[in-house]
Order: sequence, then structure tokens, then C-alpha cells
Amino acid sequence: MRLSHPTLKKLLILAVALWPVMVSAAHPNLVITANDIEVMRSAIKDEGRFYDAYKQRQHTIDAVIATDPAVPVPKDGGGGYTHEQHKKNYQAMYTAAIMYQLNQQQKYADFVRNMLLDYAELYPTLDVHPKRKENSQNPGKLFWQSLNEAMWLVYTIQAYDLIHDALDAEQRQKIEQQLLRPVAIFLSEGQPSTFNKVHNHGTWATAGVGMTGYVLDEPEWVEKALYGLDKSGKGGFIRQLDELFSPQGYYTEGPYYQRFALLPFVTFARAVDHNEPGRELFEHRDSVLLKAIDTTIQLSYNGLFYPINDAIKSKGIDTIELVHGVAAAYAQTNDPAYLDIAKRQNRIVLTGDGVRVSNAIEKGLVTPYPFKSVAFGDGRDGDQGALVIMREKQDAEQALLFKAASQGLGHGHFDKLTWQFYDKGQEIVSDYGAARFLNVEAKFGGRYLPENESYAKQTVSHNTVVIDQTSHFNGDVDTGNKQWPTLTLFEKNQFGTVSRGTIDTAYPDVTLTRTLALVNLPGLSRTIAVDVFFVDAAKKHQIDLPLHYQGQFISADFTYEPNTASLAPLGKRAGYQHLWLTASATPEPGIAKVTWLNENGRFYTLSNLIDEQETLLFAQTGANDPQFNLRNEKSLIRRRENSQQHTFVSVLEPHGEYNPGDEYTINADSDLTTLDYSVDGALTLVQVGIAGHDYLIAIATESLSFPHSFRYHSHDFELQSRFAVYPLNNHQE
Repeated sequence: MRLSHPTLKKLLILAVALWPVMVSAAHPNLVITANDIEVMRSAIKDEGRFYDAYKQRQHTIDAVIATDPAVPVPKDGGGGYTHEQHKKNYQAMYTAAIMYQLNQQQKYADFVRNMLLDYAELYPTLDVHPKRKENSQNPGKLFWQSLNEAMWLVYTIQAYDLIHDALDAEQRQKIEQQLLRPVAIFLSEGQPSTFNKVHNHGTWATAGVGMTGYVLDEPEWVEKALYGLDKSGKGGFIRQLDELFSPQGYYTEGPYYQRFALLPFVTFARAVDHNEPGRELFEHRDSVLLKAIDTTIQLSYNGLFYPINDAIKSKGIDTIELVHGVAAAYAQTNDPAYLDIAKRQNRIVLTGDGVRVSNAIEKGLVTPYPFKSVAFGDGRDGDQGALVIMREKQDAEQALLFKAASQGLGHGHFDKLTWQFYDKGQEIVSDYGAARFLNVEAKFGGRYLPENESYAKQTVSHNTVVIDQTSHFNGDVDTGNKQWPTLTLFEKNQFGTVSRGTIDTAYPDVTLTRTLALVNLPGLSRTIAVDVFFVDAAKKHQIDLPLHYQGQFISADFTYEPNTASLAPLGKRAGYQHLWLTASATPEPGIAKVTWLNENGRFYTLSNLIDEQETLLFAQTGANDPQFNLRNEKSLIRRRENSQQHTFVSVLEPHGEYNPGDEYTINADSDLTTLDYSVDGALTLVQVGIAGHDYLIAIATESLSFPHSFRYHSHDFELQSRFAVYPLNNHQE
């Protein structure tokens, strides 16, 4: 039936009057669609992984609904009651809204409706948060920082979308006009510096505002979310995809923040995919978002992310952000290796993608996920250094992380060319990570502790060279962000994996060059780590090389002087003020060994090639720490005073076993008997004698023509690639 002109005119007038509350026709229309709902409802009819996840979440939300949750006036910082309550609220609204769609019980929609109406009453009365940081450009209203406000919106807009059709027009108008629109405007027009920022805070803000644009039928908001407030592309979600990830999908702030930013990236991209598939965000930049999901997995060991920069060390692959990421990646690719990670996560998200993962696992489609040795280029073009992962599986699951990457923005630490080592499921050569008790309000409001700046970020808290007790780039973030190492070598073959990086801007007139290798020893089925660190300066300096280790000190094969009656800090600044000097030594030239026992039941010996001018210092955190904020951790520092050039050479050797249950100890002493180092043109040569076997490790520090012949101790060798290991027993007279 055709409409008469008067009738059409009346409808047009009504449409204009109702424009602020008009929405797109279909709900839900974000991550979960109407088609997904049909699939999900079918999935909960039969027992299985998805059904179990549904029942578990239903049990949890039923308990929440029974308590009649509050919507309090904000007053606490991170970890405080009101902060945690508002966080629980958005999570509860999201879960209850999904429950409503799955089982169509009105109580779940009523719960979300009532809470949204309570927020709609509260939000217009709020000024910026009372616990905001002083002079902060990004305070929230519900939370002390707008990052949390953006997270609230990402979850809450999805909850609203899911119960939209259960609300009447008056309820929708109140929720949208007094809550959702003001929050979206506050996070965008109200905070342009954050909204346009290339940073994880900007990612959450653009995702929340963009999804709100889809639900409230505000296409301009979507455009601004994608391309910045002026829609020029100088800010916004697309620029963040372009700037924050390298071509391999490495996120410049490091693994901890990569997993954190992953959820808004994946969530908004999924929403765009469902509403405007022609934008093809998952294909953008050669599928960089899918690469980012895969890279996040690779940046883990034994289920935990490598803790570089401001990382909380307990975060791992079961974090909800990566659970969503793995589900989305499988939905996009059908790669069965992602199902292996999903099984390890042991969490199924209640989305259409979650159903697909659950069904595929139950059909037995899982294949092992291939953890690899990889050099992840850093920076937009992948040319700002690299984060290198070396993995081997001889005698245990071992990994060596070499950080030759860029600063990592404000969350970056001043630790170029540092390393970490993992074995038998544990961290052996360690990184402090962040000095923070996340959401423990009693500890500095759950925020970063002062010691994060004074110790955790400083170079001495890492495993790399410190010149004159001063941190890299003099501890200046802006300077550090403009500089990065050059990765000059990465190679993996049957002998193991080797990498080399160099930087000449961490200190004026000082060049730092480090070569690290995870080396397989043929005939012994053992793997060792080899470290060669060359320092070349224009004038003389004090050169320190710390190594932080996890475990109980067992022994040293040299005499040291312990400080048993009193302790003094190692220095006055740049992190040294937080280190107690617990012992010192001046070993005889040759090999100086330190052995410790890790909680994995294995012994580790660091064998250092020492000359007559080198001293060894034993240190422990805790100095100038009146609130006992720092964890008690131990380190060994190699020091060379008044030096212009020096090469630190060491070998880390896993060995033996300690079994307290069965009360036995095997091979607690190091098997290493020989350690020698030399340079032959472009070749770095390290000889290691261990357990009756002698090996020559040859590393080409420059590109050569292969095969390349060379002589060592009157014997001829031929190098087929830039890295090789030669058993020497057959070459000895």
C-alpha cells in the first residue's frame, strides 16, 4: 500500500523528532549478531564445551543478580570499592545481556535495564573523578582514568545492543540521552588528545565510541573512531592499526600491552565486519590484525607472556582478551592450530565465534600450535629493531628472549640488548617487569609504584650493560623513542638459533653490540646459552653488566667477601639506590662460575670469562624501599672500571636435578671445563669444553660468501652458514 503525501509528511516529521533515539534496524549488530544468536541457542541444547561455558556464566550472573548490585558514586582509585564495583557492573551487564539472548528470560534484560537506568541517573551529576592524577589530560568520571571509562563503554554498549529490543522507547531515550551519548562524547570530543592518540588508551576509546555509533545509528561517530576526530586519518583506529603494529603483528609496547589492546582491536574490527564488511579490517595491511593475534601467542612461554616493559608477570594466554582473539582468528582462518591454544586457555567465549571454536574442538580438529624461533621486527615498517625469540626442545622446553626492540612508548623500559632465559617451564634469567600491585588499592591505589620509575624502568634492573651507573638514554622516554638497535643477525638451523644486535645511541660515543645464541651440543643432547657483549667507547668508563636470576644461590668457584654485618646501597641513582651490595669478589683470570637452583629442580651455572681487571658484585633489591614495595630478587653484576673497550663472554649451562620428594640430587656441579673466545675477521669463535666434549661455536658477524673456510688451532673448518657448531674431539691431537 502506497502512503499518501500527508501520511508520509507526518512520518518524516516524527522521524526528525525522534532522530536522537533512532537506531539501526537490526539488534544485536556488534560482535554478536542475530545469526550468531540462533547458532548459540542451538549450541546450548546439547552438552559440550559451549554448554558448559554457558552454564558456568549463568551460575555466576545469577549470583550477581541475587545481590542487587550497587551503582555507587565514584570515589576510589584502581582497586578501591567503587572502582571495582563499576568494573564488575559492566562485566555483569555484558554477561546478563548475553544470557537474555540465549535463554530469553526476562530477568536478565531487567537487570541490565535497571542498571543502565541507574547509570543514566548518576552520570549527568558527575564531574571528573576525585582520584584522577594531578594535571592528567585523561581523567574519567566513573573511573580515575578515562581508559577504564572506555573499557566500560566497550562492554556496556554491547550489553545495551543485546537488550535493546526488550526496552520501550522511553527507556531507550533516557539511557541513550543521559548515558551512552554523554559517555561517547566525553571520550571523543571531550578528550581529543586521548581519542586521537596512537596508544592503547586511544584504541579502547575509539573502539567504544565507534561501536556506540553503530548501535545509536551515528555513522559520523564511526568515521571519527576510524579516522580521528577530524576524519583526516591523522588519528583514529586505522592509524593505530598502521602505527602500533609492525608488519609481523608485533605491538610496540610489548606482549603485556599487546594482549591488553587486542580486545578493542578485535572487538571493534568484528563489529565493523558485521556492519560494513566492505571495510575489510581483518584484511587491512596484509591481515596485520590476524598476525597480531598469532604474534601474541608466540610471545608467551609456558602459558605466560614474556615480561618486558611495564608487564605484570602473571598475565598469560588464558587472559580474556586473547580468548576473544583466538576465537576471532579461528573464525577468520579455520586454522586448527588455534584450537590447540583454545584448549590450553580452557575458556570459551559466549559468541558465535566461541561456538565455532567449541564445535571444532569437539570434532577433534585440533592440531599442535607451532611455537617458533622468530625475530619480530618492531615499528610500523618493522625496521626499528626486533624482539627475538629463540626456542629449543633438547632435554626441556627452552627459550631465550633477546630484546633488541624500540623503546615501547611510555611503558617502555631503558634496557636495550637485554635478555631473558626460560627452561623447564620457569624463568631462569629474569626481568623485573612492572613495579605495581595491579588493583591492590592499599598499594599506592593499585597504580604503578614510585619504584617503577626509580628501579623497574632503569637499566640496572635488566640484563644489559650500564655505563657509569646511568640508564640508557639517561632515562628519557622521548629520547629513547627516537632510537633503537639494529638487528644484524638472526639465523636458525640444526645447531640452534643465534642473533646479534647493536646500538650506538644508548650512550654518547658508546657502541653496544651483543651476540646471543641458544646452542645445541651434538652428542650430549644438551642446550646452552652463549652471550658475547662487546662495548666500544670513545673514552674510559665504568662498565657494569648485571644478570638477574631466579633461584637459590648454591655456590661460586671463587672467593667472595660477603657483607654479613651491614649493607649499603650500590649507588645513589638510576636504580642503584635500590640494590644492596651483599658480596663482592675479584676472581683470578679465567673462568668464574656462579651456580643457583631454580624451583623447577634444575641447577644453572653462569660461567664468566674473566680478565684481571674485572670484579663481581652480588646484589639484592630492597635498599631505599621503606614501604617494602620491591620484590626481593638477586643479581650478579660484572664490573670493569676505567675501561674503553671490553668484551663480556659467558655461558649459561643448565644441568642436574634436585628432587626433594625422593631426596636425591644429580649432577649439581657444572660440567663446563673450557671457555675460550677469539675473533677471526668477521668470525666470532667460542670454544666450550663440557662433560668431556669440546665444541667450537662459529658465528659470522657479517655476511660472507658460503662455504667459508677458516683455520682454528691449526685445523681447517668450513662454514656453510652464519652459525655452526663443530665437535673438536676429532680435531685434537
